[in-house]
Amino acid sequence: MITQTIKKAGLAAVLAGTFLAGNTLFAQKELTVDMSETIAPIQPTMYGIFFEDINFAADGGLYAEMIKNRSFEFTIPMMGWSQPNSDRHSYNNESGYALPVKYFEGEGNLNFLRVQVKNAEGYELHNEGFRGMGIKEGDTYRFTFDAKQMEGAVSAVKAELLDEEGNTIAEASIPVSGSEWANYKAEIVPSKTVMKGSLKLTFEGTGELGLDMISLFPTDTWNGRENGLRKDLVQLLYDLDPGFLRFPGGCIVEGRTLARRYQWKKTVGPVDERPSLVNRWNTEFDHRLTPDYYQSFGLGFFEYFQLSEDLGAEPLPILSCGIACQFNTGELVPMDELGPYVQDALDLIEFANGSTDTPWGKVRADMGHPEPFNMKYIGVGNEQWGPEYIERYKVFNEAISEKYPEIIIVSGSGPFPDGDYFEYGMKELKEIGAEIIDEHYYRSPEWFRENATRYDSYDRNGPKIFAGEYAAQSVAIASPDNKNNWETALSEAAFMTGLERNAEVVQLTSYAPLMAHAEGWQWTPDMIWFNNLESYGTPNYYVQKLYSTNKGTDLISVTQNGEDLVGQDELYASATLDSEAKEVVLKVVNTSSDAQEVKLNFKGKSIKNKGKVIVLKEENLTQENSFDAQEAISPSTEEIKVKGDSASYEVAPYSLNIIRIPVK
Repeated sequence: MITQTIKKAGLAAVLAGTFLAGNTLFAQKELTVDMSETIAPIQPTMYGIFFEDINFAADGGLYAEMIKNRSFEFTIPMMGWSQPNSDRHSYNNESGYALPVKYFEGEGNLNFLRVQVKNAEGYELHNEGFRGMGIKEGDTYRFTFDAKQMEGAVSAVKAELLDEEGNTIAEASIPVSGSEWANYKAEIVPSKTVMKGSLKLTFEGTGELGLDMISLFPTDTWNGRENGLRKDLVQLLYDLDPGFLRFPGGCIVEGRTLARRYQWKKTVGPVDERPSLVNRWNTEFDHRLTPDYYQSFGLGFFEYFQLSEDLGAEPLPILSCGIACQFNTGELVPMDELGPYVQDALDLIEFANGSTDTPWGKVRADMGHPEPFNMKYIGVGNEQWGPEYIERYKVFNEAISEKYPEIIIVSGSGPFPDGDYFEYGMKELKEIGAEIIDEHYYRSPEWFRENATRYDSYDRNGPKIFAGEYAAQSVAIASPDNKNNWETALSEAAFMTGLERNAEVVQLTSYAPLMAHAEGWQWTPDMIWFNNLESYGTPNYYVQKLYSTNKGTDLISVTQNGEDLVGQDELYASATLDSEAKEVVLKVVNTSSDAQEVKLNFKGKSIKNKGKVIVLKEENLTQENSFDAQEAISPSTEEIKVKGDSASYEVAPYSLNIIRIPVK
């Protein structure tokens, strides 16, 4: 292709194989794509999803429940609820008053609400939702609650959905009766779309009524499940075609203290019996204090396995190794008390894969999934470090390997990609014979561009690598000013050519964190942003999507003058064969401000005379996607023509290019 830019450079430059782009005189790049032999298989797990309940990603996000604190289990039991016509320091004779009451001490659903209605015309009970409630006109919402009559004759509960001004946009009246707990439900259809709606409850009659598990779900959840997930958010995940789903997160696994660690057994079984827990991110950062951030565990381990199945992704659960988050207390369970933690791991494998004749297999079956989930991976610890981690990991490794030798165990190298913690962890884990080591890196865009060769020198016979958490930080780690801009996404794209080029070693990769509520976030950057009504993928999302949906099946080489393209003239490249689609797939990233002409020479197989190029580009490195411009940076597709065994293509400035050409 002779571009307009080349024409301007003059015939002599063309004949010399150079062209002028911007202010730079670049030689035309001749790249050799060798299809004669494959280097390594691209694992189906190569590109996956890391999910953590940070940034209101579960309650208030992926989990479609719209009521905050639906069973009054927060540390402050009435958090999220208000009684606008009542005064706690009054008898409230013209309205009424509600107080939380304990069923019993222990764990589970401990509290219910005793509502005393003295004047049905005056008493109201409101729930604010998660930064409001996103309500859509014409959609159906399922309102449910548990109730029992205690004294007097409260005979009905009236539920109203309100807009931001307090106007009623949907309502239903549900009769209640009897002194025993019973479940009640109604379906309501709003007449208006609002971003920050709320729920208002009023009552017919006077007296005392017990209320619990007050819930509001859209009926249009993912796969229509009643205890379901928000459809638009799952769709964004589904569109990634992920190879795995890692859950329930990173630091949330560990907890600030061991008592507040994530315990999977408390997240399965009947939803109304799962105990709530304060989220470990609720007051982690002074810049984003969120004391109302709790985990209801309506989205629990069963639902994570179910979601993995829906997405066609391998489930990859991560469990506590007996160390609380070392950025917080670093609390250790004594080695002689580690048994229950190890048993949790063994029982989880039984829950996921065991027959219905086993205790935990029966729990899974009772929840509606008698077939095993066929879990292949389990992670021990998140990003712990030091001798304390290694000695605990060894115990898990021995116990799991002995009882379930087919399970692949994922270990961790700590929170950083270099330094003392990393070097010690890698050395010890290699000596143990670890199968897969999880590495994390939150670094600058420059670091990502400079580290495209990171895995070139890794031992091909050593442990495999899981790049489990990574994201380019535009400002600094944990800064509230980090942006999901094009520079970060493009730098990740350049780095990912190095991940793919080293598929012999790197077998799983995932960006982190996954999701953030526009008004409930704690950490930036994040791959997907959402509010109560909408969601969108960032430029980083589209980079991940293009890699995942164009991964191919087998790694092949692409070189310039016999060398890998790892940043020479700011160009990066990797290549695969897709045996299913019968195509060669080339990824070329240009991190320079200039267009660059490449000539692709294909050898080893014959190719057809045209293919396609999926391009993700933007000349403004600070550009972001937003709710108002959700696809400001998004892929476009164009044609590429082939002559014989070669093709020429102009690689746009600041671009990721996926070149797919059918093989004969």
